[in-house]
Amino acid sequence: MPPPEPMPGYGQLLRRGYGSLAAAARGCGDCGWELSRRTWAENAHLGWGEVLLCGLCALGWTALRRAAARRVFRPFGEWCNLQPKDAAKMPESAWKLLFYTLSWSYGIYLLFFTDYPFFYDPPSVFYDWKKGMDVPTDIAIAYLLQCSFYGHSIYATAYMDTWRKDSVVMLLHHVVTLTLIAFSYAFRYHNVGILVLFLHDVNDVQLEFTKLNVYFKHRGGVYHRLNDVISNIGCLTFSISWFWFRLYWFPLKVLYATCYSSLQLVPNIPFYFFFNALLLVLTLMNIYWFLYIVLFVAKVLMGQMQEVNDVREYDVEDSKKTTTAKKKEARLQLPSALKEGMHLKNGLVKDKRL
Repeated sequence: MPPPEPMPGYGQLLRRGYGSLAAAARGCGDCGWELSRRTWAENAHLGWGEVLLCGLCALGWTALRRAAARRVFRPFGEWCNLQPKDAAKMPESAWKLLFYTLSWSYGIYLLFFTDYPFFYDPPSVFYDWKKGMDVPTDIAIAYLLQCSFYGHSIYATAYMDTWRKDSVVMLLHHVVTLTLIAFSYAFRYHNVGILVLFLHDVNDVQLEFTKLNVYFKHRGGVYHRLNDVISNIGCLTFSISWFWFRLYWFPLKVLYATCYSSLQLVPNIPFYFFFNALLLVLTLMNIYWFLYIVLFVAKVLMGQMQEVNDVREYDVEDSKKTTTAKKKEARLQLPSALKEGMHLKNGLVKDKRL
């Protein structure tokens, strides 16, 4: 086994990554549907039993979330006397915090408490790769948990979660992630999949923990300073870690390994363009959400926001503007068709038409 490579810089990633992609494109004379179909038949290993098990687990996650919200999270929110809008959103964050803490902790175990060298030596994800190779049981468990949860999350985002300004992008993210998990398992790229999941789950833990403290800082009609301080610290660490994990480590560890190292270690690796295209889409979505973080920081610096809030949500100001518009409506006697076109959009009343 070769010694670990030093982590590249952005310039090296762009030069070698683009060079590998361009060379692979020039050398692919018969790329197309027929080659994809043949490559799938020769290299993919995914049984119907595994698909059925994943689907059943996704249904299980949905049932478990409904039960937890009904019997644990909502009663706890009522007991804490949260504000109505916070009580309505708290179960979602509590559920996600529970899952992502579990999944990220398991990722830490796999990458730092076993013999897998993937974090410190990302190109090693392709060492000794061969089609149809056995997936280690500990990694297979992680894949089952993650794949079924993202299957559940597609349904949850559309029908259970608070509708936000980025919910359509979130749906796309879940579809891309589910596709990456399923196809990486079928083509035995599970090693790189574990690294990708680890680098993303940490931010979800921080995000949901911070949002819970935002919901709990006004409860029982009393302001709780401790929750406010924790939410401010959480927002700061979340902003830093988002850039560090998703925009620094993810491209320099994962994209470098998949775009460049993969072809060096496994020439003619199957579905090279497909997987790298999905990983690049994931990178673009990470940049998109980072813009929300920059927007939040800009609002705080310019004094437009006095406390931590989720800038993706349709906030109370939208509700106030709508109320004002309705009052003007009544005075001006607007036509009924125009009145019907004005509808309330916020974190609780959801218009989910795409």
